[in-house]
Amino acid sequence: MYMNNLSYLLVTIAAFLFLSLASCNDSGDDPVRQGRSISPDHTVTIYDGDNSVTEVHVAIADSESERNEGLMDVHEMAFDTGMLFLFDDEQPRSFWMANTPLSLDIIFMNANREIIRIRTNTTPYSERQVTSEVPAQFVLEVNAGFVREYDLREGMRMEWE
Repeated sequence: MYMNNLSYLLVTIAAFLFLSLASCNDSGDDPVRQGRSISPDHTVTIYDGDNSVTEVHVAIADSESERNEGLMDVHEMAFDTGMLFLFDDEQPRSFWMANTPLSLDIIFMNANREIIRIRTNTTPYSERQVTSEVPAQFVLEVNAGFVREYDLREGMRMEWE
């Protein structure tokens, strides 16, 4: 009788622990896996001459703190989503991927919104500088592979509100 009660108690405890652990893992409480998300509220249209090539839904980073945070700790975003960095002037720009788990394509534009430099397939978590080498005023970060998928090239231009 004592063994049956003990067995029942052990099975009950094991089931409780299993269900508790399963609910913790499904709740999204794991900050390492969950990370941050962005809220794209603008649209960037990319043109080749007069022809629209594609659109990207973007979150805008136009303050120093927003630009510094960028896409750090963002673990996933839709393929047609990104972040548009707006600066007040044109100058050579430098980005790095520290604390950024996504591989990105980084597109640098001049004051006329013309693509002047493209860097593809950045290395996640890298502290290596990704530079424009030439003066840029705007920068678009998108998922790695986006540039190749839409055959984006220097000389194309972008428009947004």
